[in-house]
Amino acid sequence: MNSSPSIVWFRNDLRIADNPALTAAIARGAGVLGLFILDTSAERRGPGEASLWWRRESMTGLADALDRLGVPLLILRGDPAALLPDLAARLGAGAVFWNRRYGGAERHLDSMLKSALRAEGRIVETFNASLLREPWDVRSQAGTPMKVFTPYWRASLALGPFAAPLPVPAPAEMRLVPPAHEAMISAADILTIATTPDWSGGLAAAWQPGEAAARDLLGAFIDGGLRGYAALRDRPDRDHTSRLSPYLAAGDISPRQILHALRFAAAVDDIPPDDVAKFEAEVGWREFSYHLLFNNPDLHRTNFQPKFDGFVWRGDAAHLRLWQRGQTGYPLVDAGMRQLWQTGFMHNRVRMVVASFLIKHLQIDWRAGEAWFWDTLVDADPASNPASWQWVAGSGADAAPYYRIFNPMLQGEKFDPAGDYVRQFVPELAGLAAEHIHTPWRAPASVLARAGVRLGETYPKPIVDHDAARARAMDAYRALT
Repeated sequence: MNSSPSIVWFRNDLRIADNPALTAAIARGAGVLGLFILDTSAERRGPGEASLWWRRESMTGLADALDRLGVPLLILRGDPAALLPDLAARLGAGAVFWNRRYGGAERHLDSMLKSALRAEGRIVETFNASLLREPWDVRSQAGTPMKVFTPYWRASLALGPFAAPLPVPAPAEMRLVPPAHEAMISAADILTIATTPDWSGGLAAAWQPGEAAARDLLGAFIDGGLRGYAALRDRPDRDHTSRLSPYLAAGDISPRQILHALRFAAAVDDIPPDDVAKFEAEVGWREFSYHLLFNNPDLHRTNFQPKFDGFVWRGDAAHLRLWQRGQTGYPLVDAGMRQLWQTGFMHNRVRMVVASFLIKHLQIDWRAGEAWFWDTLVDADPASNPASWQWVAGSGADAAPYYRIFNPMLQGEKFDPAGDYVRQFVPELAGLAAEHIHTPWRAPASVLARAGVRLGETYPKPIVDHDAARARAMDAYRALT
């Protein structure tokens, strides 16, 4: 047995099952200290407030689970570049373990820390805990990074079976007493929310973060929403999405665990192959996004396709504010933005519609939308968020054709045909029938009056005309070619 203790540095891996860094630390023997650092350095992009709320809530469950394994959890606030080596020295740690991240600034930090800790004679081991494949494992036939999703996913599948998830490790051989540290904080201190108003109330009502909740939600999805997923996943008025994305973002669950459970269920429950393949492809899109991020570290700031650097943005602050608050006058757009504000989440089909509206109807820089989502989404992800925004903008890899402009009225009529999604999040339109709810400005005055809708008062008129905005966007995009 090793006599010197180990440190496990938790980041986006807030779980004990299928956590290779934790498993390796416990297997090494001696005592193990769990560590989470609330990174305050401006050199790296910190989590948005919704993500911080999620991590605060997940941390309690993680601390309890680790305690059952005889592993105390220490939470510090500050710069990991200074705090981790200092803690290792105070503890006399012989080894430090962590699971990898893939953003450029995060990789630079990890490389620097690995070199510094090894120079002090400490063992440092890192692992893949958040992806099915490492970003460098999948390459084109020419050996270059992939730029289109379908061949990327086909190549990833062709590499053979994905690794099986690891079980919960056995308890540590001895229990450490964490050293006192002036940077120590409690889980509650990860995010301090003003009580008036407590904007997190909607998050708490909509979600139960943590590893146990992720496991339960996965089981419920496999038992219910998976069957019919391929046909119904685009319907925001129906319950056929997994809602696992925030658990993946925080690391409450891993993609290996998800695919393992999915394939087991498909084998024993005779789930239609199209449903399984479509859901697996959604996990694959997340993998592809990390492939893009690894090879393009400034993905959230820089156009993947440089020709879009010349695109002319309007930068209308008033329109941006109305979009953020769900006051555009387009019901499906407003329902999505209000769902986001109230719950920290938005249905994926609606995400595409609201992103297209901001970029193409309002001609506002995609980076403004990406930043808003980063701060307000509980599933804000450093790879999927910018990759998806650039896909809609047309500036990204495997992007939608630049001339594709989502029509929010037709999208609403197709994917929320009865108007139930709009009624849930735009209650001032609840009295309108399905034929009018996605285009209230076209409804007869008598219909509006019976529904209690006064355009411009109880619900806004459209802030831009769809046809005019579409024509303006097409002109701006044509100017690029």
